[in-house]
Amino acid sequence: MLTQIEVDRLLGLAKRLAKDGELLFPGRGERASYDLVSTDGRERFIADVNRGRFILGKCTYQERYNVTEVLLRLDVDGPPHENPDGSVMRCTPLHVWRADASDKWAIELPEGTFPRLSDPVATLRDFLAYCNVTHIPSIVTEMF
Repeated sequence: MLTQIEVDRLLGLAKRLAKDGELLFPGRGERASYDLVSTDGRERFIADVNRGRFILGKCTYQERYNVTEVLLRLDVDGPPHENPDGSVMRCTPLHVWRADASDKWAIELPEGTFPRLSDPVATLRDFLAYCNVTHIPSIVTEMF
């Protein structure tokens, strides 16, 4: 099991895409995963995008470590989220891994971090930047 110190270190690492080339943004009801690697080559991560089928803007973005550990998750146009302490986060919570709650803890979006939530492709760019991914390539989408 990860410790908070380990997770804080992992979140702070600079990362890059494991493969060169543009990213294909998933269509409605689809998902995509992008392999990431720390710039020192020691740690591997996965960035996921899961698109809603019926609500155009509904989308989940997450950064995973060791395949199953969700370090960050951004739920755009999802329902309100109740934290383990009973506090409720309104729509679009940012889940941040915590030692006492894993990825079940959500916070309000930090000021200015995701200014384009109505644009799913731009939000992917912003999310990757928030995950400290350097050199984000172009992101293409087929039918929106």
